[in-house]
Amino acid sequence: MRDLKIPEQRHPEKAHRPDQEQPKKPSWIRVKAPGGAGYTETRKIIREHKLATVCEEASCPNAGECWSQGHATMMIMGEICTRGCTFCNIATGKPQTLDAFEPGRVADAVAKLGLNHVVITSVDRDDLEDGGAEHFAQTIRAIRHRAPETTIEILTPDFLKCGPEALEIVVKAQPDVFNHNLETVPGLYPEVRPGARYFHSLRLLQRVKELDASIFTKSGIMVGLGEDRQGVLQVMDDMRAADIDFLTIGQYLQPTPKHHRVDRFVTPEEFASYEKAAYGKGFLMVSATPLTRSSYHAGDDFARLREARMAKLAKN
Repeated sequence: MRDLKIPEQRHPEKAHRPDQEQPKKPSWIRVKAPGGAGYTETRKIIREHKLATVCEEASCPNAGECWSQGHATMMIMGEICTRGCTFCNIATGKPQTLDAFEPGRVADAVAKLGLNHVVITSVDRDDLEDGGAEHFAQTIRAIRHRAPETTIEILTPDFLKCGPEALEIVVKAQPDVFNHNLETVPGLYPEVRPGARYFHSLRLLQRVKELDASIFTKSGIMVGLGEDRQGVLQVMDDMRAADIDFLTIGQYLQPTPKHHRVDRFVTPEEFASYEKAAYGKGFLMVSATPLTRSSYHAGDDFARLREARMAKLAKN
């Protein structure tokens, strides 16, 4: 599945960018190398069903660990994104037409993997009138039919160029968790996420709660892009004002020399400080470590998220 072209071919929109030095990773960033029976079986099922995963396309550092446990984050609507974020390793270009049979194949793979919890994400599809909203909804419904006991988490685009009905289509399909990442502080958007709008993304998550308060909302940011602590704390406040339940914070890792540079490696102690601050601001669930990613340990975190909501309701 994964395109192994050189960076200039995989990311033509970044070809003009000067090479950025890739600093040596510190000792606290260690990942499990791919391998083992579990990893091989997961890879086999993904290949058999002709599916893409964000684990591969975005070069996730946790792929070896997750796949060895039978967990993979499915990426629907193709492997080519219409955006060109400077941090992202997913290829940019003109996507192919949607595969009408993909939702069924995803559902079959989820059932075959025996997942208790699945994360479904996608590329941005600004070429589609609804941004792929109906395709998300069809995938959710297919999983509900094929694997009714599996809880479903979606990590969506921002539907920036769509009408409000796009979000309504996705919410009506009732995922258990609706995730959309803010990615960074608003001041870095012109460089890091130029095709997106910070307050639109915030409003998207707030609107999910207005449409269906039973759905957990989740968002994440990367650190080490050039932000400062006050900026991160302000993002937390903005998220809580939008009633977001779950926050993830992880270290940005530069995929190639053509991508946004790593400003610094944030220490585990700083991540622990961010976690403490976030819980103090009222998040139900927080994951803040160097290797935290949106779908890393998502199933375990979802179980704790439900427990946290129940405890809060009992307290009130």
